Amino acid sequence: MDWNLRSCARAGHATYAVDEPALRARLTVATPQGDSWRCLRCGDYVLGEPSGHGPADDAPVLLRGKALRSAFVLRLLAIERFVRGLIVVLLGIAVLQLKSSQVSVRDVVNRDLSALKPFFDQIGWNAQDSGLVHSIEKAINAKGSTLTLVAASLLFYGALQVAEGVGLWKMKRWGEYFAVVATALFLPLEVYELTEKVTLLRVAVLVINVGAVVYLLFAKHLFGLRGGKAAYEAELHEESLLEVEHSAGTELLEVEHSAGTERSAGSGHDETMQTPTATSPDPVNAPFDGASPKTDSVPSAETTT
Repeated sequence: MDWNLRSCARAGHATYAVDEPALRARLTVATPQGDSWRCLRCGDYVLGEPSGHGPADDAPVLLRGKALRSAFVLRLLAIERFVRGLIVVLLGIAVLQLKSSQVSVRDVVNRDLSALKPFFDQIGWNAQDSGLVHSIEKAINAKGSTLTLVAASLLFYGALQVAEGVGLWKMKRWGEYFAVVATALFLPLEVYELTEKVTLLRVAVLVINVGAVVYLLFAKHLFGLRGGKAAYEAELHEESLLEVEHSAGTELLEVEHSAGTERSAGSGHDETMQTPTATSPDPVNAPFDGASPKTDSVPSAETTT
């Protein structure tokens, strides 16, 4: 899946006209229908006026590629936290309502259980051995202070879940740290619950929470892992199309400058090779001064004889 195109299809393209001429030329192209500007997210050229303009430093930093996929995962986790927090808060409110009407609820439950006892006997079900009935009886017979403590704990835990969801949805750095710490603190409790009774829901919750902690730690470089915040921000800049275009333009200028320097050095070397050096006598083309060259005297055959 192309996350960049998916995001542009949902939120629209993001074009930007930079003031720097060299970089501006790399982000626009002239067509018969008018100027087309390159989308900073998906890289496609879009006809029409750009969405914004100004210096390159003021251009919007958009999530692309891996960062966009990471944002999708974070928002899935945020939705899960919102749902869990809402359920827990509703349970806390229900406990408070139970405390205020504990006596009436106890009378209703006892009356209904007594009325249904003949039916339970006919189907062979003993309500006194039911874990659900025992849990209801414990709740309605609990002390008021105990119910208050339970309700406060549920409301506090639900508020934590909602706060995690807000931080993850907005993709804030503090939200990622908060989610890791708060989720890790409750992992021992979730493991303990599995030791008492293994259920599919408890296993699923534990797997989701462990996966969320591991993912946030390593993918977001939290607590200094994998280079920390500096490495995370470097990844975001690498995914930014404007940063890539600017880097590509800078590298192109450096290559052209290097090639020009080499050409200048090469032309200077050729001129040096063509310049005559210190003149040395040429035995062939040297002017004749009228004197015969000196030769070593060799005795002739007649003299020797």
